[in-house]
Amino acid sequence: FSQIINNYLDGTRGGATDRATPSAMHFRDSKRKVDYVLAYHYRKRVSQHQPGSGSPEPLHRSASSAVISNGETGKSCLEQQQQSGGQHEPLGHLGLSPLDALEEEKRVQRNEYERNLVEAGLEIEKDVENKSQGLSFVRIHAPWHVLSREAELLKIKMPTKKMYEIKEEGGILKKLNEIWCRLTEPLQPQVPQQDNTKMKSLSYPFSREKMYLYNIKDKDTFFDNATRSRIVREILKRTPTKSRNSMGISTLIANNVYDAAYPLHDGEYEDQNSEMNERKLLYQEWARYGVFYKFQPIDLIRKYFGEKIGLYFAWLGLYTEFLIPSSVVGVIVFFYGCITIESDIPSKEMCDQRNAFTMCPLCDKFCNYWNLSSACATARASHLFDNPATVFFSIFMALWATMFLEQWKRLQMRLSYFWDLTGLEEEEEHPRPEYETKLLQKKLKTKNTTENTNEDEKEKLTWRDRLPGYLANFSMILFMIMLTFSAVFGVMVYRITTAAALSFSTNETTRSNVRVTVTATAVIINLVVILILDEIYGAVAKWLTEIEVPKTEKTFEERLILKAFLLKFVNSYAPIFYVAFFKGRFVGRPGRYLYVFDGYRMEEARGCLMELCIQLSIIMLGKQLIQNNLFEIGIPKLKKLFRKLKDERTEPKEINTNQSKDPQQWDLDYSLEPFTGLTPEYMEMIIQFGFVTLFVASFPLAPLFALLNNIIEVRLDAKKFVTELRRPDTVRAKDIGIWYNILSGIGKLSVIINAFVISVTSDFIPRLMYQYAYSQNGTMHGFVNHTLSYFNVSHLKAGTQPENSPFAQDVLFCRFKDYREPPWSQNPYEFSRQYWAVLSARLAFVILFQNLVMFLSVLVDWMIPDIPKDISEQIKKEKSVLVDFFLKEEHEKLKLIESFITRDKHRPQSGAKGQRIRAASFCQFSQSQKGSLASFSSQHTEV
Repeated sequence: FSQIINNYLDGTRGGATDRATPSAMHFRDSKRKVDYVLAYHYRKRVSQHQPGSGSPEPLHRSASSAVISNGETGKSCLEQQQQSGGQHEPLGHLGLSPLDALEEEKRVQRNEYERNLVEAGLEIEKDVENKSQGLSFVRIHAPWHVLSREAELLKIKMPTKKMYEIKEEGGILKKLNEIWCRLTEPLQPQVPQQDNTKMKSLSYPFSREKMYLYNIKDKDTFFDNATRSRIVREILKRTPTKSRNSMGISTLIANNVYDAAYPLHDGEYEDQNSEMNERKLLYQEWARYGVFYKFQPIDLIRKYFGEKIGLYFAWLGLYTEFLIPSSVVGVIVFFYGCITIESDIPSKEMCDQRNAFTMCPLCDKFCNYWNLSSACATARASHLFDNPATVFFSIFMALWATMFLEQWKRLQMRLSYFWDLTGLEEEEEHPRPEYETKLLQKKLKTKNTTENTNEDEKEKLTWRDRLPGYLANFSMILFMIMLTFSAVFGVMVYRITTAAALSFSTNETTRSNVRVTVTATAVIINLVVILILDEIYGAVAKWLTEIEVPKTEKTFEERLILKAFLLKFVNSYAPIFYVAFFKGRFVGRPGRYLYVFDGYRMEEARGCLMELCIQLSIIMLGKQLIQNNLFEIGIPKLKKLFRKLKDERTEPKEINTNQSKDPQQWDLDYSLEPFTGLTPEYMEMIIQFGFVTLFVASFPLAPLFALLNNIIEVRLDAKKFVTELRRPDTVRAKDIGIWYNILSGIGKLSVIINAFVISVTSDFIPRLMYQYAYSQNGTMHGFVNHTLSYFNVSHLKAGTQPENSPFAQDVLFCRFKDYREPPWSQNPYEFSRQYWAVLSARLAFVILFQNLVMFLSVLVDWMIPDIPKDISEQIKKEKSVLVDFFLKEEHEKLKLIESFITRDKHRPQSGAKGQRIRAASFCQFSQSQKGSLASFSSQHTEV
């Protein structure tokens, strides 16, 4: 038979394929654009490829590398394949191996699905399967009548002919904006801009009845590539197959009928000889590290990747910009600590050798008495982060978080206006394949048990069906949280044992730096555990969400985000919470210590933020460097290499007549990593946001390191989206969803945590109380002595005294950090009045700090409107212009009808013919439903 190429019968064998070589983005006629691609692996039965088998089919098919099904002839060819497969299916299955039977079933499902796509109006071009096994592609094109029909169903807003002026703010704001634009002109990306930025096209949901409203110059380019692929994706998602009652492409991919379904990128991004396209433009102006100093082309990102990804990069850009002022303030606070370190009286007293503060042993038997001045370096370093400026910085960062969220709401509203997302309705989502499978199993089960079952109960899964999944979720999440706490406890035991081992070292330097050594090594262990558990928790959260069987992808994503965030939040911050609030709180006192194991006491706290700072900085920097950057760069490359090696190993080395000299765009895109969603990108930034806000009182340089990371992160994510991932499906979204609620929750939690860090972990409150309540001259002289209590060494338990101490006989009293009564008082070693005074002051500070910052946050929230004033006015203006535009068009249409009626009155003899002329004149888009199903041969030329 003659091969069908682009609806032309080609009876010749020689040179036909070469003449029909497709361009990178089009069918073989070089006219119809490839809007979507389906990829699948096939495997033929051995009997079909044995020499001399007598099957003429491979010989016929090798004449061309494409079969196109988009017209009557193409449809009949596809039907012949279906009928042929259907006729031999019962006989074929009798002698087939299980593997061949499964492959035959997949082939039948593919043929049926592709036939249904053709009946839906799509045009397809399919590679011929001319090898025993291999990879094949189905290319899909949506003609104009399908695009217009689906655009109307999806209510896609398209620009009309009407343009209206955007009102700009006047006065000093306009002048400041002009100055800012001139100053930042070198930072702007060199991308095409709208000719007149003061004018905006009036957008309206597409309607075939009102096509005269739209500025349709060329029907091939009226819908851009992203919109075309979105429309095709909607058709693919709702087109059913009878086999296994599967609904849509998602089910077929889940059942391995197809391997992948994706829209094409707009060509190469590095080829200097090819013409400029949006992908290459994004790479040159956005996705390279060399343009890190430039602003992001947000409008071009939105146009190429869709609104959901556009909003993510807009949010990431605003977050990075907001880190600049917080970094500057954090550096100022740090330098304030550096400048005032020489004038800090408590650290001077600790370093003064003349103040012989003999401290009690840090462990039993092996640890000796030690002098407080040996911790001089640690005390001086702790002042860098534990000074009065950190209180101011905590208040500043709490207000900073509120300002950031408010500014994001305003930017989000501005983008919604310019991207025509205002009034965007939630689209009805199709059920997930796993939900359909579970529902089908339930229907089959209930059908076998009862006949008169209520239809409503059959159509959905109830809480009883999901109860096992919910119980598994609850128990597994509880187990994972306990696993995290166990890891923290294990590291705590490591710290205790290592500190005890280093304390009886003969090296004086080792003994004086026990604290820093133990803290640094323990934090590195913590970091390794966190990185390992993070990967495990991500997989566990996905598995737990899957066994819940959510109905839609949106529900699935939200539940996955909540589980993953809960587990990763606990995993990332549990060690920091332990150091900040629990370490040293349950130590006891000399003579009555609390023990973890026999002979190993609980850790002691020194009452400063230095240890918390080390913990926070190493974990934050380690996660950013290793997890966020190395993993993001390395893992996709390893996956790509593994997939390439797997394909080369499974595919036999046969001559492929489909393969052209240069790989086509669909081949190049298939080798890229599939897009799995924005959850990992948001998650790493949300965890970083927690590091920046939750414990910022202990590490003022956290915003600076976050800023440096994000400058790289923006370009890293950009490069990944442009060069390493398949093009994602465009998704319209008017906000960032549940992530905003998580950000808001972290912002509120940060106020409480910073209040407790300042009051409980730092020495800010004890210093304040001493200076204004206990100091004789209102200075900090004597503060160190005031915070140390006395202990009579003769009261130590037997067997816990230091062994082989050179000056044990000279020590009568040792000191320990606490507010307790001296041994010569009536109530020795009980909490003193100073302890209760400081404790009440700590609690009072928490309440005062929390309420003050919350009040200021609410005040900032109230003062800054969520919707910018100019955008609010423009939205009202747009509605008014839209009404006037419609009234004007309807008025002109009515006048035209009246003129026809008047003309017909003068020519009554041509009544029937005149009616037909009027019908043709007023019909903006006519299409015969019968013709659309019966005559596919002319669909692609119906323009």
